Amino acid sequence: MMTPALRGIWLWLLCGLLAWPLAGLAQPLQPIPPLSARVIDQTATLTDAQRRALEDKLAAFERERGSQVVVLLVRTTAPEDIADYTQRLGDAWKIGRKTVGDGVLLVVAKDDRTLRIATAKAVEGAIPDLIAHRIIEGVITPRFKQGEFYAGLDAGVEQILARLKGEELPLPPAQATSGPGVNGEELLIFIGLAAPVITRVLRGILGRVLGSLAATAIVGGIAWSFTGSVFIALAAALLALVMGLLMANRPVRGGGGPGGPGGGWGGGSGGGFSSGGSSRDSGGGGFSSGGGGNFGGGGSSGRW
Repeated sequence: MMTPALRGIWLWLLCGLLAWPLAGLAQPLQPIPPLSARVIDQTATLTDAQRRALEDKLAAFERERGSQVVVLLVRTTAPEDIADYTQRLGDAWKIGRKTVGDGVLLVVAKDDRTLRIATAKAVEGAIPDLIAHRIIEGVITPRFKQGEFYAGLDAGVEQILARLKGEELPLPPAQATSGPGVNGEELLIFIGLAAPVITRVLRGILGRVLGSLAATAIVGGIAWSFTGSVFIALAAALLALVMGLLMANRPVRGGGGPGGPGGGWGGGSGGGFSSGGSSRDSGGGGFSSGGGGNFGGGGSSGRW
């Protein structure tokens, strides 16, 4: 027969067993950080240069291929395991294009010595669970064990991007690329300012009809040389032709050549490709979710 003392010990053990899971539930979940960049380091593990190098690599890939990849380093995901935390992260951030859903998360919990690659449903074919596991175990964690966190992340990101590049995903809308230091806005400014001047000068030299046609060809050729796009060149030529037609009823002043009266090349508003403040830094401007989301649990976790 069980003595009162032994009965008391068993009662305390039973209370402890019942209280154990409740203690875990009482611990608040880790907050989801705001999505402020493609690489977020809350552990101060990466240097600014290392973080920027990864950020630039992911930004360039997104411009080229459209898919969004985000790297997050946190201290811990406790009381959740890293899989549950990453699922909450994917649901909150919704990275990847809304119409495609091609987002990938690489999450590292440094103090827990755990990491996870999580994939949205659209890229589970490109990075199936087995491939995610191989990237973690064969590429990332060997470097983490040596304390080379940047090298591990960089190598892991390279593998992720390579797999995404091999998948037949829709490409982002083609963007007109002008020559070095020249963007579409600057090209429009150039056409708007230079085309009337070119047209007026050539009409004064060659006559109204021939001068307008020559100006059309010159403007189109300039646009093509800076963009390499036949479509943009034709659009620029058409704009110059329209300007020439609009100027057809205006009298042509004599001496309309360069430096002459009537607005030559040296006009006070001689706009070029470097109009003040019009250029934009392609890598600068913040980062926002594409609204894709739909992380269905695909991916793999690992330890080091």
